[in-house]
Amino acid sequence: MTRKLPALTLDNSAFWQGGAKGELRMHHCGACVQFFHPPAPVCPRCLGEDVAPKTVSGAGKVLTCTVNYQPWRADLKEPYVVAIVELVEQAGLRFVTNIVGMPPDEVFIGLPVQVRFEQHEDVWLPLFERAA
Repeated sequence: MTRKLPALTLDNSAFWQGGAKGELRMHHCGACVQFFHPPAPVCPRCLGEDVAPKTVSGAGKVLTCTVNYQPWRADLKEPYVVAIVELVEQAGLRFVTNIVGMPPDEVFIGLPVQVRFEQHEDVWLPLFERAA
């Protein structure tokens, strides 16, 4: 599948390129000690500027999901699962991703998942699969 890749910036490159080392890196605020996503130069919670990427476990759970059956483009292989995953490090630390490596009809809310990376050019997309 051809994916539209993000433009890499100073703020987001750790997130999009951490997969090269097998690491999921989320921005963390040293002032309020909270993770946040998407990456930004200022903490959205306390407006602190002491922010930097920090490696997390990559373990989480599916909060919600949908299965797409619509062939929006010829190169998209449907069906595929779009999900919001919440990471175990912090309640509310979540982002949109795809669940891969299993039949779409077996994905459910609460499913324990683990990150895996898919490289496209100089970007490593954090996708998730059922946790072992």
